[in-house]
Amino acid sequence: MKITRRVFPFVALTAPFALLLGNATEKKPPAGQYIVYVGTYTTKTESKGINAFRFDAATGKMTPAHLAAESPDPSFVAVHPNGKYLYAVNEAGQSSMVSAFAIDAANEKLIPLNQLPALGEDPCYISFDRSGKYVFIANYSSGNIAVFPILADGKLGEHTAVVQNAGALGPNKERQEGPHAHWIEASPDNRFLLIADLGLDEVLLYRFDAANGSITPNQPAFVRLKPGAGPRHIAFHPNGKFVFVAGEVDSTVTSFSFDAKKGTLKQLAVLSTLPADYSGRNDVAEIAVHPNGKFLYVSNRGHDSIAVFAIDRSKGTLAFVAHVPTGGKEPRHFAIDPTGKYLLAENQLSDNIAEFHIDPHTGKLTPTSEVISLPSPVCLQFVPVP
Repeated sequence: MKITRRVFPFVALTAPFALLLGNATEKKPPAGQYIVYVGTYTTKTESKGINAFRFDAATGKMTPAHLAAESPDPSFVAVHPNGKYLYAVNEAGQSSMVSAFAIDAANEKLIPLNQLPALGEDPCYISFDRSGKYVFIANYSSGNIAVFPILADGKLGEHTAVVQNAGALGPNKERQEGPHAHWIEASPDNRFLLIADLGLDEVLLYRFDAANGSITPNQPAFVRLKPGAGPRHIAFHPNGKFVFVAGEVDSTVTSFSFDAKKGTLKQLAVLSTLPADYSGRNDVAEIAVHPNGKFLYVSNRGHDSIAVFAIDRSKGTLAFVAHVPTGGKEPRHFAIDPTGKYLLAENQLSDNIAEFHIDPHTGKLTPTSEVISLPSPVCLQFVPVP
C-alpha cells in the first residue's frame, strides 16, 4: 500500500516506540518462570536467612541460590496468594517471631515490613486463611497456635486469637512429653481450622470466623490417631473430600474422609511410609498431594526417601507405588512445582535441593541432573515471575 506524505510522518514518529515496545516484549520472561524462596536454619550453619533462586518449569533448570533477606532461623515460609508478600516464622524459643516481607521480584529480594512475637515457642508452620486476610502460626514447643491479621500494606497486625492445645499425651515419652502444634491450615471453604498436634496424637478441629479472625472448638473438637503416630503435617485432596495425615513418630500416613458441612474427619486407613524390612531410625516430615489428585508423596528422614502412593480419588484410599532416594540426608521438606512436572526435595543435612521429574501417569520420581547447594534448606515456596 502506498504511504502518503500525510501518513509517513506518523509512521516515522511511532516507529521508535514500536521498536521499544518490541524490545520490552522480548525481555519478558517466558511462561513457567518462578522465583523460589527458601527458608533455612541459620544457627550453627552458614546460612544468613531466606535464600532465592530461579526455576524454569519448562526445562527444570535451577539457578544458583543467593541471599534474599537476612533473618534468624526463618524455617517455614509462606507466600501470600497475591504474590506480593512473604511471611516467615523465626524459631528462637521464647524469643520466637513472625516476620513479614514485601517481595521484590525484579531483584529476587525481600524487603522487611514488620515483625511480631509469635506468642509461643519455636513456631514451625505458617499458612493463610483462604481469603488471604489472616496468618496462622503453629508454635511447636509451647503447643499453641496464633492468628494474626494481614493489614492493607502487607504488615502483620495484632493477633486476633491464641489457643493453647491440651489433652491426653501420646505414649512416646521423649517426643510426646507435651502438646506440640506442628501444622495449621484452613479447610477449602475457610469455615474450619485443622491443627496437627504431634504430642497429643490428634488433629484438632476449630470453627473459624473470617469476619474477625476468631476461632472456637468444633464438635467434636478433635480426631485421635493411632497412639504414638505423632501427626506432623496434613494434606487436603484437591477435591476437598479427603485428608492425609503424616505420622512423624511412627512413620505412617493416615487417610481420612472429610465432611465439609460439619468439619469432621473419619479415618479410612493407615499405611507405613517405610519398606517392610527397614529397621533404622526414621522421622516422617512433609506430605503433599499432586495437583492432579492422583498421587501422594511423603518424605522419610532417616530412610532419606520419598514414599509415593496412588490415590483412589473416589474412595480416598492409598496404594503404595515406590520409595525414591532423595539424593541427600534429612529431606525435611519438599515441594511440587505449580505445573506438577517436578518435585524439589530439600535435604537439610546435605545442604542441597535435589530435583525430580514426576511421571504424570504413574507418579514415579526420576532424578534430574539439577541439584543446587544451599545451607540447611527447610522450606521452599514458588513465586511466578511477573
